[in-house]
Amino acid sequence: MRKILSMGIVIVLYINLLYAADVKSKVFPLSKTKFAVLDDNGKENIVDLSGQDFIVTSLREKGADGLAYAVDRDGVVWWAAVISSGAKGHETPSGIFTIFRKERFYMSKAHPDPSGVNNMDFSLWFTHRGHAIHMGRDDKMSHGCIHVGEKGAKTMFSWATKDKTKVVVTREHYLPFVYYDLKKSGYKEHDQTPAHVKAYLKTMIPIQPNKGN
Repeated sequence: MRKILSMGIVIVLYINLLYAADVKSKVFPLSKTKFAVLDDNGKENIVDLSGQDFIVTSLREKGADGLAYAVDRDGVVWWAAVISSGAKGHETPSGIFTIFRKERFYMSKAHPDPSGVNNMDFSLWFTHRGHAIHMGRDDKMSHGCIHVGEKGAKTMFSWATKDKTKVVVTREHYLPFVYYDLKKSGYKEHDQTPAHVKAYLKTMIPIQPNKGN
């Protein structure tokens, strides 16, 4: 009996490790389209996403932006949205992924809404552990998914292509590389700009276009 219990504990621990997010930074932006990515052995690889559509999510954590950015194949950042991400103990994993599934209407099986209302509409799934970018409260931390407001979720869902569009998840700041793109597109600080973004803008040193590319 003791042996069976011990085996059960080992299995539970293995499952917990399998589904636990790695909270270390694995993706470091080098420019708007280039990223240094660390593999499980700590080896650094340079990934260049030039010529591809991708979404960068700089997580809602200290040292990052708390924003998502849509970058088209021409290297133009044409959309940005406030996000929330995994709470402590449910941290969103960093890495570069491919959207493999899209669901217009969806209710979380692990965390269903008691009211019966869908809580993961406009889902863009990027890990097989259940992580997705989807419509949700951007002012409330999640169980690991990326929450985006209704407008941003609809926009990215319509634009993203299954099995093609990449999702870059980083625990680092990305805003300095795209600040001038966003400014050119008409984005500017206003009353609804989150406090954490306003605070970072006061200290941020934007990187001139074509520098570091």
